[in-house]
Amino acid sequence: MAKNSKKQAKIKISGMHCASCALNIEKSLKNLEGVDEAQVNLNAEEASIEYDPEKLKLSEMENAVKEAGFGVISEKVTLKIGGMTCAMCVKAIEDVLNKLDGVSEVNVNLAAERAYVTYNSRTTGIKDMKEAIEDLGYQYLGVEGEETEDLEEKIREEDLRGKRNRIIVGFGFSIPLFILGYANISLPIPMPYFMLLVSIIPFIYVSYPIFIAASRALRNGLLDMDVMYSLGIGVAFISSILGTFQIVLTPEFMFYDTALMLAAFLMLGRYLETRAKGNTSTAIKTLIGMQPKTATVIRGDQEMDIKIDEVEIGDQVVVKPGEKVPTDGTVVDGESYVDESAITGEPIPVFKNAGKKVVGGTINQNGILKFKTTKIGKDTVLAQIIKLVEVAQGSKPPVQRIADRAVTFFIPTILTIALVAFILWYFLLGSTLLFGLTVLISILVVACPCALGLATPTAVTVGIGRGAELGILVKNGEALEISEKLTTILFDKTGTLTKGKPEVTDILATETDNSTLLKLAASVEKNSQHPLAEALLNKADADGIELLKSSQFDSFGGKGVKAVVDNKEVFIGNRSLFKDRNIPLTEETEEKISKMESKGKTAIIIGWDDKIAGIIAVADTLKETTITSIRELDEMKLKVAMITGDNSRTAEAIASQIGIKKVISEVLPQDKAAEVMRLQDAGEIVAFVGDGINDAPALAQADVGIAIGSGTDIAIESGDIVLIKDDLHDAVAGVQLSRKVMGRIKQNLFWAFAYNAILIPVAAGVLYPTFGITFRPEYAGLAMALSSVTVVSLSLMLKRYIPPAKNPVQ
Repeated sequence: MAKNSKKQAKIKISGMHCASCALNIEKSLKNLEGVDEAQVNLNAEEASIEYDPEKLKLSEMENAVKEAGFGVISEKVTLKIGGMTCAMCVKAIEDVLNKLDGVSEVNVNLAAERAYVTYNSRTTGIKDMKEAIEDLGYQYLGVEGEETEDLEEKIREEDLRGKRNRIIVGFGFSIPLFILGYANISLPIPMPYFMLLVSIIPFIYVSYPIFIAASRALRNGLLDMDVMYSLGIGVAFISSILGTFQIVLTPEFMFYDTALMLAAFLMLGRYLETRAKGNTSTAIKTLIGMQPKTATVIRGDQEMDIKIDEVEIGDQVVVKPGEKVPTDGTVVDGESYVDESAITGEPIPVFKNAGKKVVGGTINQNGILKFKTTKIGKDTVLAQIIKLVEVAQGSKPPVQRIADRAVTFFIPTILTIALVAFILWYFLLGSTLLFGLTVLISILVVACPCALGLATPTAVTVGIGRGAELGILVKNGEALEISEKLTTILFDKTGTLTKGKPEVTDILATETDNSTLLKLAASVEKNSQHPLAEALLNKADADGIELLKSSQFDSFGGKGVKAVVDNKEVFIGNRSLFKDRNIPLTEETEEKISKMESKGKTAIIIGWDDKIAGIIAVADTLKETTITSIRELDEMKLKVAMITGDNSRTAEAIASQIGIKKVISEVLPQDKAAEVMRLQDAGEIVAFVGDGINDAPALAQADVGIAIGSGTDIAIESGDIVLIKDDLHDAVAGVQLSRKVMGRIKQNLFWAFAYNAILIPVAAGVLYPTFGITFRPEYAGLAMALSSVTVVSLSLMLKRYIPPAKNPVQ
């Protein structure tokens, strides 16, 4: 092969640490057939490859890098697309974009009219995608996030207006013609000629978009809904013309009104479907609408209004009563109540003063606030939420594969059934040609893959949008599907079931007085970030104790800490720490510790000079919603377990207060993921609920990671489901929402399959020999129009869904 037929590609790689990593990647790439040369630059974290595009795709090289244990850094973009009508349109766009060298993943959402593309920007770009989409005959409406909302809305309104006009013309002419066909009225010209003259212009006007879409599909080698429907109405109209002029057929073959009415029914179905689809994404439109367009900043000594994209980090921004907070930041002056309900779902305004954080898109209520910007543009909480919801709405739960497989074979199967039914009735069963053609037309127009294509994406789009409105951010469709199948929910204790703000309850000194014991312990713990350390420091501060200097501080993961204070090497921790130091606990000390633990308190042991010097008991209070949330999960027949680093006695005491029967205690932070794996190995489908910051490995290991936030200060990147509010009811509501959405998807798929499974045989005439029942093409067209509208309407009902856990009545 000539040298100029080779291509150059660059892949951005993450996870490399040394030269051997680069060599391993080079080796993996060179082992691929079609790679001539591969060089990895460790400093630039980039692989440069020369390869034969006829033997190898870029996605295969990216997979080789991933299989070698490294990450591939790709870019993601959301494209707005117009002109899609059915599941075959989705498949056509996914196929053409996947063929672009550099595109590794494509998901097209028919309901949201979006394509979610993962690609290598060094190999392909937005321009290539635009050309590929437009070459197929669809409309490229820009990239999500660009100022194209008005264009998109304008095109949608024009599309709806065009469909509405065609519906009026279609039914305005077909219904009178239908009535005329049964009326005994004498006309100056024969009835067939009159019907042809009256119907031909309206038919061309109404059916023109259908035939154009069908020809586009055939040019691209596709069989879709438009091809099938245009065959149906085309056969109806052409056979009518042949009957009118008595070419092969007789004048009884009059389908002019039928052909026009069928085209009008398709327009009606698509008009209603387009309007309904527009309502599926109202949640994301609302979020986008929350983004302010301008900000009032202080430059020099003057206040000035500037565009939001001109705001810089560190700017001082002024927000007056009734105005939206333009970006994220920290208040430096003023005080006011801020309505954060659109972000958190919490209806009560939050008081803000100096030092408090504010979030873009929230509404300042009664005072003037001056704040310093900390995050702008795509880094703000609101922008991250919008991005998360967009990506989630573009994902496909595994159940969608059923519909995808069915759609692939749907059109060829229907065309085969229509042809076989015609041959069977006319040639084998001896029916009239009129009956055979009626059966053929009815089958072609009643079959509808649109309902199958819309069943999942409409429910996912509406359900995930509804979750965002409730403060429950579901990251992908797979999380929805797995959440429905959960068997066990594992809760981290500290900060999840409890408030995570322990308080000192008891001080028992043996080698000194209580005040000195607390002083030495707090002087050590001031170097620690542990919640229990904070409890000791708060107590010392409350008692007015002045802390001493410490040195040689060290921590022992999950066991305790030590430091030198007042010339003493002070150890603070649990039993394990003192066992490791060979400092024995007396029976009396054990008894005191046991008594504390039986009440749900954590005993902190303090010792120096190889002796136990005393015990400080700390207790963490339960969150107000903990007990009711666990009770609701029990009622949902889910197994609930608690995991904690506390000893078994303390853990059991807390669990009994909550109502949790299964307790996994004395688990070090780094071992939580292993405990999740142990449950999975036992056959459980596990959700882990944690704070999203300290529990990252366990959240990642779980089948579904549910990260609890704390209002607007959330870790968006953590968990499969992110709860904006620090409210356990939302964890329950997240599972309930997932069950509801998956239930609606299954219901939609059932109706989509059932509709076709029942009506196609009826249209084929299976009831005619026994009951004399036939399916007129007009009724078939109406049923087809209603099928996809029904599926979209069922999905839209999710917009009003309130999970029982969030119902204020309960």
